[in-house]
Amino acid sequence: MISSNIKTKRRIKRLLIIASIILFLLVVRIGIIQFIDGEKLKTMALEQQSKDRKVSAKRGTIYDATEKNILAVSSSVESVTINPTNINQQDKERVAKVLSDIFEVDYETVLKKVKKKSSIETIVRKVEKEKTDELRIWLKENNISVGVNIDEDSKRYYPYNSLASQIIGFTGSDNQGLDGLEAKYDTILSGSEGKITRVTDAVGGEIEKENEEYIYPTSGCDIVLSIDANIQSIVEKYLSEACIDNECTDGGNIIVMNPNTGDVLAMATYPGYNLNEPYKINNEELLNIWDSLPQEEKTKNLQQMWRNKAIADTYEPGSTFKLITTSAALEEGLVADIDAMRFGCTGSITISGTRIKCWRYYRPHGSESLRTALMNSCNPIFIGLGQQLGVNTYYKYLNKFGLLQKTGIDLPGEANSIFLKEDKVGPVELATISFGQRFEITPIQLITAVSSIANGGELVKPRMVKSIINSETGEKTEMEVKKSGRVISEENAKKVLDMMHSVVAEGTGKNAQVPGFTVGGKTGTSEDGVNTNKYVTSFIGVAPITSPEVVALVTLYNPTGEGGHQGGAWVILATHHESIKKSVMV
Repeated sequence: MISSNIKTKRRIKRLLIIASIILFLLVVRIGIIQFIDGEKLKTMALEQQSKDRKVSAKRGTIYDATEKNILAVSSSVESVTINPTNINQQDKERVAKVLSDIFEVDYETVLKKVKKKSSIETIVRKVEKEKTDELRIWLKENNISVGVNIDEDSKRYYPYNSLASQIIGFTGSDNQGLDGLEAKYDTILSGSEGKITRVTDAVGGEIEKENEEYIYPTSGCDIVLSIDANIQSIVEKYLSEACIDNECTDGGNIIVMNPNTGDVLAMATYPGYNLNEPYKINNEELLNIWDSLPQEEKTKNLQQMWRNKAIADTYEPGSTFKLITTSAALEEGLVADIDAMRFGCTGSITISGTRIKCWRYYRPHGSESLRTALMNSCNPIFIGLGQQLGVNTYYKYLNKFGLLQKTGIDLPGEANSIFLKEDKVGPVELATISFGQRFEITPIQLITAVSSIANGGELVKPRMVKSIINSETGEKTEMEVKKSGRVISEENAKKVLDMMHSVVAEGTGKNAQVPGFTVGGKTGTSEDGVNTNKYVTSFIGVAPITSPEVVALVTLYNPTGEGGHQGGAWVILATHHESIKKSVMV
């Protein structure tokens, strides 16, 4: 009997211990739920009890430098979504049919969405109001008030189609910037989306419409470019003609820059593409076989079409680079009098056992000054200057001119130059660098460097966006003009400009002459790679030479036709000088 009581007490004691442990664990679990996971669970509950539909923000407008021409704008459209659980079973097929008919989408696909056990499905996005109004009328006539949603949306539109296509870029179906300035300034242009929240029951059905909460989207900011639409359209026209006339198999580009502010007034790459149809290839031959190409090949060709060669592709600048050697030689005091006949061309020069010819080796230039050497584009003279400067000093000027790093232009995809490391450069390598070969830079790097000569010797960062405007308040924020310091003295900059004028007046750049318009410049021809039998022809010019307002670089890749257009850009500048001057002054 006593033994039985003891056993009973022990069992009761064990049960009490177990109950105490269970109670303790429950208290701990409640504490975790309440104090540790509370916020998380509260959020999950709200998500289960509510249903959100996104409302797209209106993307900011892109203006040209005049603020009169709209280059990219968002127009109001609408999107259609459904809440399958809120559509009556007997209405599902009818709803799927009308959605399919009005918006011209596959009926079976729509029907699958209508029959899904999900809270929300997208039917179509970015459709014109005319279409959604048809749906509104049908819903009203058929007494369907829940389950089908028509919400505000926006669609990106480019009024000038292909103008500045590689600069502006485009957006995706979700209004996110995918290329060009649209991608670079996406966070500024996109704004913040709004949403419509409704309280739902356990299966996702709406409890009552009055509980709907609308959070308004915030529109993106507008941006004002340095690009002038008038200059851009003129440049694109003449670039297209130059590439077609000269049969440039690899296209071409032109950059026009204000050397005093770094503002890019125009940047054109040929061929361009239609921003409103960014996935339509611009090559007729490819277009004919497009559907048969593998996806990898399609992607490669599209990326090549979107590529901004002016900033993303490197090339050997050739004789245009002699302007850098000239500037360094003057700044280091190697030449005091640019007209002194102290140089001589015998048709070639031998460096460390390697004979390097002048382009006119068959009829040497003979006695020359620095001015006539630049006018004649005489390789041996600039090789000699490079040797006098030495590797360390020459690389010091490459750095000062910003040629060893990216310019930092506000566009995505900028490439850097390709130079040998300083400690790997021997006499022969220095010789080829001195006249612009066996290294590669981008067009934007070259025009930025030459702009520092044109503005009196200061390196200025190139700029694509002049200001940002808050579309809600109208407040404008001006983008700063950034200068990196002095490269050469103002006196030496004037000497280089004076010699550039002689190049156009009497030297190899005669094709760039324009009556009544003072132009300075330098021509260049180089190989496009080693043993490719392809060449790059270019011309960089400054105008007006006494007080430069524009610098332009024309680059044609592998021109296979007859004739040349080295001076063609200057006909553009002369003919439209007033509009260009007006843009520079803004």
